[in-house]
Amino acid sequence: MRALVLDEELQYVEDYPTPTPASGEALIRVRMAGICNTDMELVRGYMHFRGVPGHEFVGVVERAPGAEVWEGRRVVGDINAACGVCATCRAGRHTHCPHRTTLGISGRDGAFAEYLTLPVANLYAVPEAIPDEVAVFTEPLAAACEILEQVHVHPTDRVIVLGDGKLGLLCAQVLALTGCELTVIGRHAEKLDILARRGIATLHVERNATVQLAEIAGSADVVVEATGYPDGYATARALVRPRGTVVLKSTYHGAVEADLTMAVVNEITLIGSRCGPIAAALRLLERAAVNVTALIEACYPFDAVLTAFTHAGRRGARKVLVSFDAAALREAVW
Repeated sequence: MRALVLDEELQYVEDYPTPTPASGEALIRVRMAGICNTDMELVRGYMHFRGVPGHEFVGVVERAPGAEVWEGRRVVGDINAACGVCATCRAGRHTHCPHRTTLGISGRDGAFAEYLTLPVANLYAVPEAIPDEVAVFTEPLAAACEILEQVHVHPTDRVIVLGDGKLGLLCAQVLALTGCELTVIGRHAEKLDILARRGIATLHVERNATVQLAEIAGSADVVVEATGYPDGYATARALVRPRGTVVLKSTYHGAVEADLTMAVVNEITLIGSRCGPIAAALRLLERAAVNVTALIEACYPFDAVLTAFTHAGRRGARKVLVSFDAAALREAVW
């Protein structure tokens, strides 16, 4: 099959072995996949991943031995393939199973290939009303929904989303549903405009924003750090009030220098936040409660996937998609 393979550098190949589903797994023909910041960090060395990257996808089940009812259905999936039997899984924390593989990130080939495999238990049927170019946002939107699984955001809370990248824009739209006093801080006016058109307050800052942010330092009840940059944590800490909460969303290759002493002194709650509820994300997409099509900057056919990654790597780029279906690519509207 055709695949994008990461082995120190990205390579487009046409003879990669088609995966065989293990017991309890399904073979899925990928229709569309999305490039996210984590994929770009994998190329830089994050997780030391080797294989087929990609974890944002929508596809069709080709084979599901023992679960044939899934065959032919359009699906998205939970990217964490857990063992299901260890103490962590039995406690309901399958996304932290010590034996898990993670689609396109750790131990399991991902979505930038014609086929992938996932456990049937990880699959979610996509409602007919959701087109591929919307369904492909399910996984990152679920990650945004995870914030509300972890933090009780009150309508009276002052919340700041730090970063106007793809995930930051999704987090902002989800948090806006709570009615909180929300502000999104970013460096790209055209991306902030996507939120402003939805009535979400925004603040455009330059890269060195210390002076610009001085007036709101220490004012936020909750700060969501989604910049994708190592210096994002320091900015988030400066913005949150004592006994406030910082939600960390960024993942990147390399270490972060952090003053944790003041986190102790100010009794800050730090929450790492990763994958989230797929079913909730599908409901939001089906109801058009969030706008994801405005985030799409380009969609490439799979034989141009290397060009797609180059495009996605441009500073300030919005979502770049890759389609395996030429007809769907022609018919997509955003």
